[in-house]
Amino acid sequence: MTEHTTQQPAEHATSQNPEADPHDNRRQVLYWRLLARLFDHEEQASLESASLAVVDDIGLPSALLDPQASVDSIVQRHPELAAEFDGLMAPEPDDDGACDRAAEVRRAALVSKVLLNVFASGSGMVTAGQLARWQSDAGWLERALGCKPGELRGGRTGGGAGGGVAGPGVGPTGTGGLGATPDLGRLIPAIGPELGAIEADLVKRMRLREVLANPKLAAQLTPSMSLIEQLLRDKNNLSGVALANAKALIRRFVDEVAEVLRTQVEKATAGALDRSVPPKRVFRNLDLDRTIWKNLTNWSPEEERLYVDRLYYRHTARKTTPQRLIVVVDQSGSMVDSMVNCTILASIFAGLPKVDVHLIAYDTRAIDLTPWVNDPFEALLRTNLGGGNDGPVAMAMARPKITDPKDTVMVWISDFYEFDRSQPLFEGIEAVHRSGVKFIPVGSVTSSGRQEVNPWFRERFKALGTPVLSGHIRKLVHELKTFLA
Repeated sequence: MTEHTTQQPAEHATSQNPEADPHDNRRQVLYWRLLARLFDHEEQASLESASLAVVDDIGLPSALLDPQASVDSIVQRHPELAAEFDGLMAPEPDDDGACDRAAEVRRAALVSKVLLNVFASGSGMVTAGQLARWQSDAGWLERALGCKPGELRGGRTGGGAGGGVAGPGVGPTGTGGLGATPDLGRLIPAIGPELGAIEADLVKRMRLREVLANPKLAAQLTPSMSLIEQLLRDKNNLSGVALANAKALIRRFVDEVAEVLRTQVEKATAGALDRSVPPKRVFRNLDLDRTIWKNLTNWSPEEERLYVDRLYYRHTARKTTPQRLIVVVDQSGSMVDSMVNCTILASIFAGLPKVDVHLIAYDTRAIDLTPWVNDPFEALLRTNLGGGNDGPVAMAMARPKITDPKDTVMVWISDFYEFDRSQPLFEGIEAVHRSGVKFIPVGSVTSSGRQEVNPWFRERFKALGTPVLSGHIRKLVHELKTFLA
């Protein structure tokens, strides 16, 4: 009886209230079902049957209501839906209020699917396949928000969604969030950290060592920041096939992130032309237009020939002096994404001409990773994530590396929660800054840009004239290229 009376709530509501919009009622049914699924594990038969009627009526596949069906599997069967997921939930400027009610119902069905698949992550043990499916669905959610898959979770900015048909940025209609990253500041709570937390929880619930020991299961894993953190924490407990698979996943992730960061470094400001250096007199630098203009007085009308007295070349040399970059990064548990990103970033800058890069990681002890700065994979394998903080120990290792303060930049990445060592660390930082070193404090280095910094340090850095840099990695790249150019 209950099912019969609630099976078609849209029609009943309309009969009770003639002014009610049936499209609004249908949309409400879909969202009520979403909330019921998220907060109550008991299936609500009346909402399920009503939602099925709505989905069928608007011409969408019933698989959208199947909690076990991934977005990938749906798009494989219905490729035309890939374009609809792209930018589906992206923030838009407020319009005049006019909208297509029928289109809003369709949007509600698609939004409900991707939200349910991502946020109803269940409980209990997780298989490699389940983790891979969740990562793919999370990638579709990021695409729906106008971002690239992986971008909001602080990992690499590519892959992880739409692998079955039109992957991110692939295909004639899918955008894959390839435009500028949208402003998601209006989302409450911030969705990036929430996605990262869910992914980290899934990784912790997986028997990772058993998965790594099985090549077939390990092949199902898609590297992410959460997975890499777990691998780095557990690397000393792995051996044989499991260790080899773990290293392969870490290297794959490092290579993917490095490609993204290398592009950002190449796009950043590269410095002014150095006109004090004579242009290199090779054909590729020949300024043909200027050469012709400067020699026009030598034009012979009778012979219809231009006699060239002098060739002009373009300046290509840029002002570069030997620079030293010292990167000090907190490797405690809360800073894992910064450790990964900064290790890779340091290796990229180490490949630039006339830049001498030093890398130090610390928790309660400090380790000099400079010998491996050109190979971020090897550097990361030597880290020991976790533990507390002892910034003064890291400063004691970093200060002897300063030989010419005015040509040195020191980047210090930490949340700066030093407790009883706060004052000694700040005094060391202050001395380094006053010596002429360009000191850049950074709260964290992630793709999402989130950061948390000890307010005590934040205020003192501001007074020192070295405010904490925003955690978005693009800003750090810009700061470093500006100084090192």
